[in-house]
Formats: sequence, structure tokens, C-alpha cells
Amino acid sequence: MATIETDEHKSLRKAVAALGKRHGRETDPAQLWSEAGKLGYLGVNLPEAYGGGGGGISELSIVLEELGAAGCPLLMLIVSPAICGTVIARFGTDAQKQQWLPGLADGTRLMAFGITEPDAGSNSHRITTTARRDGADWLLTGRKVFISGVDIADATLVVGRTEDARTGRLKPCLFIVPRDTPGFTRRPIDMELNAAEKQFELVLDDVRLPADALVGDEDAGLLQLFAGLNPERIMTAAFAIGMGRHALAGAIDYARDRSVWNTPIGAHQAIAHPLAQAHIDLELARLMMQKAAALYDAGDDMGAGEAANMAKYAAGEACVKAVDQAVHTLGGNGLTREYGLARLITASRVARIAPVSREMILNYVSHQTLGLPKSY
Repeated sequence: MATIETDEHKSLRKAVAALGKRHGRETDPAQLWSEAGKLGYLGVNLPEAYGGGGGGISELSIVLEELGAAGCPLLMLIVSPAICGTVIARFGTDAQKQQWLPGLADGTRLMAFGITEPDAGSNSHRITTTARRDGADWLLTGRKVFISGVDIADATLVVGRTEDARTGRLKPCLFIVPRDTPGFTRRPIDMELNAAEKQFELVLDDVRLPADALVGDEDAGLLQLFAGLNPERIMTAAFAIGMGRHALAGAIDYARDRSVWNTPIGAHQAIAHPLAQAHIDLELARLMMQKAAALYDAGDDMGAGEAANMAKYAAGEACVKAVDQAVHTLGGNGLTREYGLARLITASRVARIAPVSREMILNYVSHQTLGLPKSY
């Protein structure tokens, strides 16, 4: 597996960086989303037959990372084309692909993703949102929390569970729920996080869905679910790396220009070395992210699962450290609106918490990679 980016990837990175620079951290996310869609960046991972770029998560992660490095990350890139677009492209019916993929690719349609529940947390096996058959239809009932962008999404890809007729056990299944479906309601969650994309609690009260709302094979739920969760982790790593790079760039510029006793503060090792270490950590996290994306795009779901979790963990840690060091480098100025770093103190923690906590990733690695016994 190559560890050096191809010329095509370098060109994509350069072009997206230029787009991000034109917009910057004060941009209107909707305007940036629209322009990125018209330029073909939102659907680089989706099939060409449906208006996408024919690439993979490797390309989409570059888009998100570079926009983040410019200070204007688009959180819905993780959700709409990466999770929902990937699942529909891999497992959707021809009709679902025709209906959703062109719009997801050019940005004219958005899809949210609903998996987290109040009592399930990171344990997807405890999901209580259930779907039962009613004639030819499905009835979906349950609650979801911390679901991003439901207010601007045309539909939400909801993870529920159906009963296996052979065993009686519940198995995960995915359903497309249009925004205005009766019984499907949302309530905004009051967040301290300063982000354009809002978080919602969802209530599904006997939501009636046609048979074709089910994505893929009813008996292949876990495979379909993790087809979306691995890209989610990879893209979260890209989100974190981009944010860390943005914070670090601001600190480096400041350390070059800010002089105390006639010497730029960046000349002092107490300033320079932590910034250098933050850069190294971000670069290492990017290498793991690239490995995870390459494995996923090659169809190695098992290998990608391990690498995607490691990439998300490494990127989350590197991002938090980079942001902390950047704020510390600026001192009091690091807490002002002018420099825009203080808002990242909270935002950087997202990569440690979501979509799966760092502790659960350590559990995954200890069980799956090291072969140690479970504690739960």
C-alpha cells in the first residue's frame, strides 16, 4: 500500500485548499456546500454512474481535511456522502440509487444518519428502535439523540432493529425516513458547541414506511451498518486532522511574528518544540487515516475496521493537543474572537467523543487486535 499520495490526490488537495482559502472560517456553510457540490467535491466517493467522482473515502477524506485546515470544515460531509451515500451505493436498490445518489453527489440533497440512542450510547447492540411489518409496510418506533443536521436534511437514514423470524433475535436494519414523514419529529438539543450543524433528538412514533424504505438485504444488517461506520471513523479523523492543522497554522504564524525582547517567540524551544510535536502527531494520524481509507476502498472491511478506529483515536488525540498548544502559544490572544482559536477548544473534543469514545476504541483494540478478554 502506497504511503505517498498520487498526483491526482495532490491535485485534489491543492484545489480544495484553494476553495477553503477563498471561504475561510467566517464563511456561510450553505454557500460553501453549494459551491463544493458544483465543483464535484462532495461526491468524489460516489459512483460516476450517479454523478459522483468514482473515487472512494480516500478522496473524500482529503476534501474534508483541507476544508478543515482552512477553518471551514463541513460536518455533513461525514454524514451525507460518506455514511449515507456509501451505504446506498453499496446496498441500495436501483431505485434508491437513482433517487438519492445524484443529489448527494452534487449537494442538492442531504441525508442525516440516526444511530445513537439515549440508553445505547456506543453499544449498537442495545438499540431499541424497532421496525415491525404491517402488511406491506414497516412501522418504525424509537428515539435517537445527537443526530446532526436533521433540520436541513431531506431524509434520515435510521438504524433500527427487526426480529429475525428464524431465531426471534433482533438484528439491525437501515431505513430511509423522509423529513416530513408523519410520526417523525425532532427537537433541537441545546449545545455549548458552536457549530453550524445543529444536534437533534428524534422521536419515531409508529412511523409508517413503504417496503422500499428498507436499504439492502434485511438479513445483512451488520454488514451494511459497518459499511457506514468505518467511513464515519475515517472521516472523523479527517475532520480532526484538518482542525488541528488549522489551529497549528495560526499558532505558527503568531510565533513567527510575535516578538518579546526583540526575539520572535518561535525562536524559543519552549514554544517551538511543542508545536513541532503537534505537527508530528498530526502527520502520524494522517498516515493511519490514509491506511484505513485505502483498506476500505480496496474492499477490506475487516482490516479497515481496525485501522479506522486507530485513525480516529490518533487524530482525536492529536487534534486536542494541537488546539491546546495553539491557544497556549497565543496566550490571552488565544481566547479572543479575533484569532478564532478558543472556539476550537470545545470543538476539538468532539473527535475524542464522537462517533465512538476513545475508551471504546481502546476496548476494540485490546479485544480485537491484542486478543485480551473483555471486561463487559
